[in-house]
Amino acid sequence: MYADFYNLTAMPFQLTPDCQFFFESQEHKRAFAHLVYGLAQEEGFIVITGEIGAGKTMLVERLWSQLDNKKFVGVRISTTNVSGDDLLKLVAHNFRLPTEPADKATLLRRLEEFFDRTIAAGKRCLLVIDEVQNLPFSALEELRMLSNMTINGQAPFQCLLLGQPQFRQMLADTKLQQLEQRVLASYHLGPLNLDDTKGYVEHRLRTAGWSGDPSFEDGALVVLQRHSSGIPRKINTLCSRALLSGYLEETHVITEKMLSELAEELHRDLAAGHPTTPAPTAYPTDFEQTIDGRLSSLERVVARHDRALKRTVQITAQLIEAGI
Repeated sequence: MYADFYNLTAMPFQLTPDCQFFFESQEHKRAFAHLVYGLAQEEGFIVITGEIGAGKTMLVERLWSQLDNKKFVGVRISTTNVSGDDLLKLVAHNFRLPTEPADKATLLRRLEEFFDRTIAAGKRCLLVIDEVQNLPFSALEELRMLSNMTINGQAPFQCLLLGQPQFRQMLADTKLQQLEQRVLASYHLGPLNLDDTKGYVEHRLRTAGWSGDPSFEDGALVVLQRHSSGIPRKINTLCSRALLSGYLEETHVITEKMLSELAEELHRDLAAGHPTTPAPTAYPTDFEQTIDGRLSSLERVVARHDRALKRTVQITAQLIEAGI
């Protein structure tokens, strides 16, 4: 809806990762450099961690778009809590190998033969495992054992491990000491700073055909960075709400006040399912002020829905008049 109002060619703040929207922030530039360095080693493990929504998957989408298919055979696995044997089946399945009969010896033999053929063809295998923090120690140890395999003195594959921050704590466990020693490149993807938050928003808008409409007040971007904590997925969610609100209110400027109100509404929506979640800002404790505040918030919501209804009626009338 708001894309047409602002003459955009696409939805700029979708949550689904799309590498054409990749923004090279300072954090993502460093993380990508570690990826490239790790791949150049042609062996071992690469580890990228980050908070939920920090952009790990987008980073891999960018890598995927640049991989030379003549040199790499790449597969990606998003894991849950699977055993070591089940992980081997997933690896074999994603490399398009038969997994029946499912005994471990047969799977390992098929993988070794596949790696041998791949190296003979002048290619390398890249295994990307997402949500690696969900894997038990037994599955991680199976990966480590698989990395011991060599073909004519070469490592048959490399493994990129993507996970949330707790995976670093797992790696520090003595049970995974041998796996940790095989990590040749590692980076923790941190949040965007204020400058990169502004650049991120403008980049995604430009990619969607933006020509300056809508504009963001400087104060609005400060509010955006503070309430999103610099996490790209949270930025997308809040910006999407802001553009929808701007469309409903028929405004071409996203103001600091508008974004503050939307951020607080979003926090209340999310906190409804998590009653113990603390608010990012202090709310008045005086009873009358609290009631007045809730009434004002309710009035804004009602007004917004009323504008949306009127806008829908207008659009419907235009479509009927045009014979659509």
